[in-house]
Amino acid sequence: MTVVNDVQAAAVPQSPKKAAAKATPFWDRPAVYRYGFVALILIAWEIAGPFVSPIFFSYPSKIAIAFWGLTVSGELPYYLAQSLEVMFYGLLCAIVVGIPLAVAMARIRKLDWALDLPINALYATPMVALVPLLVLWFGIYLKAKIIVVFLFAVFPILINTYQGVRECDKSMLEVARSFRATEWRIWMDVLLPFALPYIAAGIRLAIGRGLVGMVIAEFYTTISGLGFMITRYANVFEMDKTFVPVIVLMVLGVTLTTVLKWLERRIAPWSHANR
Repeated sequence: MTVVNDVQAAAVPQSPKKAAAKATPFWDRPAVYRYGFVALILIAWEIAGPFVSPIFFSYPSKIAIAFWGLTVSGELPYYLAQSLEVMFYGLLCAIVVGIPLAVAMARIRKLDWALDLPINALYATPMVALVPLLVLWFGIYLKAKIIVVFLFAVFPILINTYQGVRECDKSMLEVARSFRATEWRIWMDVLLPFALPYIAAGIRLAIGRGLVGMVIAEFYTTISGLGFMITRYANVFEMDKTFVPVIVLMVLGVTLTTVLKWLERRIAPWSHANR
């Protein structure tokens, strides 16, 4: 009976991922290097941190205690929710405006000619220089911060989507026209699916830029969000509490990027199949 079970188990085909995992040595796996290097940094940081003045620096164990205290008190969740609201609306506006505008510019030559110079000029302009003006024009509350995040995030989406649509295979467009597809159907069935990997790459870049814009806007307003926490505790030299929102921002950026990569694999599996 045991021999039969062994034969049946051997006859069941294993998935390629499981077979590759068994064939790859433990020390040669990406996760070992990815998380092992982070652990090495944290250990070195923990060892060296106590030897630096607490006025200028802190270390992981002390930051973890500060993180727990700020979380239990409700201060960190409160300011994090404010920052997430700004990030969500700013990034959503950038996606809603950037993708259709990029497709329209790639398809309508005169629109491309008209908007090419202003978009390149704005993209080349350091957005930090515009933040004081935006705060002056739109106030120090939610609207101004959403506009700042939008301006930081929209250009990577716009440029990447435009490039993806421009590189669409011309034979695919000819096939769509031969079936008498309308311009709207060409957008939905040909251009956007083809440009989806470019769009995802643009959104990944926009997440990082949007987080930078969000914090800069909160620096200028200094009344809400994680940026307010950073300036507040840095001004009184509480470095352990200052590092908490900084690390939360890092984790937030990594999490959003990871979620976007997961969605890209689900929505556009062909982009990974060709790599």
